[in-house]
Amino acid sequence: MANKFDVGAEDAKLALLREKEEEDLAEVLSSKYGLTYTDLGVVPIDVDALRLIPEDTAREAEVVAFSKVAKQVSVAMHNPGNPSLPAVLADLEAQGYILTKFLVSTKSLNKGYARYADLSFASESAVGSFDISGDELVALSAELTSLAALRANLTKTLAEKKGSQVSKVFEAMLAAAFVMKASDIHLEPEEADVRFRLRLDGMLTDTFSFEHRVHRLLNSRIKLLSGLKLNVVNRAQDGRFTVVMNESQIEVRTSVIPGNYGESIVLRILDPRAINKSFNDLGIHPKLLSRLATEIRRPTGMLLNTGPTGSGKTTSLYTFLKEIHTPEIKIVTIEDPIEYHLQGIVQTQTGKDYTFASGLRSVLRQDPDVIMVGEIRDAEVAETAIQAALTGHFVFSTLHTNNAAGTFPRLVDLKVDPKLFASSVTVSMAQRLVRTLDANKKARPATDEEKKMMEKVLSTLTDRSLLPASMDTVYDAVADEEGGSGYKGRMGIHEAIFMDEELGEFLRTNPSEGDIAKHVLRQGFPTLAQDGILKVLEGKTTIEELRRVVDLPT
Repeated sequence: MANKFDVGAEDAKLALLREKEEEDLAEVLSSKYGLTYTDLGVVPIDVDALRLIPEDTAREAEVVAFSKVAKQVSVAMHNPGNPSLPAVLADLEAQGYILTKFLVSTKSLNKGYARYADLSFASESAVGSFDISGDELVALSAELTSLAALRANLTKTLAEKKGSQVSKVFEAMLAAAFVMKASDIHLEPEEADVRFRLRLDGMLTDTFSFEHRVHRLLNSRIKLLSGLKLNVVNRAQDGRFTVVMNESQIEVRTSVIPGNYGESIVLRILDPRAINKSFNDLGIHPKLLSRLATEIRRPTGMLLNTGPTGSGKTTSLYTFLKEIHTPEIKIVTIEDPIEYHLQGIVQTQTGKDYTFASGLRSVLRQDPDVIMVGEIRDAEVAETAIQAALTGHFVFSTLHTNNAAGTFPRLVDLKVDPKLFASSVTVSMAQRLVRTLDANKKARPATDEEKKMMEKVLSTLTDRSLLPASMDTVYDAVADEEGGSGYKGRMGIHEAIFMDEELGEFLRTNPSEGDIAKHVLRQGFPTLAQDGILKVLEGKTTIEELRRVVDLPT
């Protein structure tokens, strides 16, 4: 028995030595042929690339296509002198592909061939797209409707140890994110493992943990899709790719930054279905909505929407643009970047030589009726936008302040003359997003402390007709066994200030934010906190959720 064991161990050692010699030889020959050496055992194989060469042809020519990003295709070959190879390469080039050629060992090439027998079910995609529109993946999307289902799928896939494992993991992550309407996918390497999180309804949710080995392969896969450099690991990179699902093109923005234990990856999902809200579906209070419907149709003026990053400002502005768009008016946008494409509207994106300031000056020469500026960031943009609002245009834009009253002090900080406010800024808005309760919500009596807090918030609402009949009942979220939080989707809470003669005169004295907030109470529109409390009493959200996004008295 001991001799047999020794012989077996010796054979295994010899086999490893032969494999190493083969890889060393391939590396030496790569220099001779002027090619780059690679090993398909450690490089992820892109199934879209694999399909470019039929299996029989690939085996005959001893070649495998293993990476495809737009028109850039990487091909691995074992014998550059193979007589069938030139025709295969010429055919790819005739289709417009730009080839990068690598030399590999026989063992490495066989690993590529093995993928033909175990292709994942991502269907062939359009150039530059990762297409998951096949019937099988639609079925996968129907399956992965909860965090529990996604975790079970990933656990099963990772246990299979197949060559297509990483592609299937990535497809499951994307499909589940789309179905659950996640806004971001986060992959965060830590010392022991890699944390995978989804941002659902604005909240980051721990979803799964991967081994570092799996993360490295996912990293390569994502970088290839996004057009990023595989060998750059010590600096940030940004890219993008498109996913085609159910005939809808979903853009994914990739951000990769270096970290202590590996590169942190965030995929931001821009699903055009997210802005399919109508003007009436934004969750704006009916009284405020009625006034806004008039204000956004003015021939001149400016609407500024304020709030922190991720509060839905841009989505609201897109909805306003869609509401007012007609063939008779020209609408031009200046964005950084263009997040969603709007039909019938001219959208431009800032770049190195096309800034918000220079873009706005150029747009004014295009004879627009309505202009949307993604964000007013500096004095030059603020001044140009104000002048546009004064000279026959209506301007939509965003500003980073905490509330609607803070708009005017912020513009003063940007060197805008307060005397111009009355004739230029017609609407100042602020908004936040709160999670909405699902059907499992539970009604309960409000506590004395909660009643006292709600009465205090609503005490300054001057339009008493908006007050609820009762403050006795509030609602709680009820989590389910599938990992659901008890919330489903988000809605906006809003406040707005409308310019009038009295306010215009008041602003000329450059008052503080607090004084402005008190002065406009007479207009009778709910503040952010008041709008939130009204939605709490309607059973749309909870006090806990509202307290998360706005300051409520204790």
